[in-house]
Amino acid sequence: MPQSLSSTREILGKSIIPRHIAIVMDGNGRWAKKRFLPRVTGHRKGVEAVRGIIKACIEQGVEFLTLFAFSSENWRRPEEEVTFLLQLFVNTLEHEVAKLNENGICFKVIGDLSKFDARTVTFIRQGEELTANNNRLIFTVAANYGGRWDIMQAIQKMMIHSPGLMENFEEADLAKYFAMSYAPDPDLFIRTGGECRISNFLLWQLAYAELYFTDTLWPDFDAHALDLAIKSYQQRERRFGRISEQLQNMPVEKGMTKIAIKKNF
Repeated sequence: MPQSLSSTREILGKSIIPRHIAIVMDGNGRWAKKRFLPRVTGHRKGVEAVRGIIKACIEQGVEFLTLFAFSSENWRRPEEEVTFLLQLFVNTLEHEVAKLNENGICFKVIGDLSKFDARTVTFIRQGEELTANNNRLIFTVAANYGGRWDIMQAIQKMMIHSPGLMENFEEADLAKYFAMSYAPDPDLFIRTGGECRISNFLLWQLAYAELYFTDTLWPDFDAHALDLAIKSYQQRERRFGRISEQLQNMPVEKGMTKIAIKKNF
């Protein structure tokens, strides 16, 4: 597994393609409402968009893709919608994990799984185990996840495993206990649906991410929309606390070349 990098501890190299993209998939319900369809139809359409974005990320050379599927605050939604979302999650796991494995994609889930039933947790763990050795793309789904929960659980784990650090610890001591300790901090954060907020997603990890907000509703977010987001990222000056003049002589990493997608994906 690639080494985790922190944008507040290391000066990350400049790359044409973001190594790690994190996305808040917003707008499924509004997409359906605009078409006089039930909200659940929008969520089903949103799953199709996920497939397309996974393909597009591989083609672009992105190494890590993290999607916010269900937040710790989403339990406040109407009960029937929550029930549908959880069932859709399980059904998607059943049908998609094998395809992810066939295409060399590593699948991971981060979040508090204690609220999920045993069947759901079993599907998650089986999918993670099946794809553990894949490295074409590290695809992470955040389910019942919250950024504040992540910070709290990391502190609690550190207290258990390294109690002596509590009087004096550094960022590096805590970093290994975060849910995404296996991944570098996101380079690009995308939120669809027109809202301009992070919504308790990867609060620690987004410290130096480039933020991109679009009015495009998630079911309509396709390879072209992703390309626009990446082009916006490419126009940003990522200084990590430095000044512009310090960046002029820095080499630019070309990133990965485009990879052919298997037809059965």
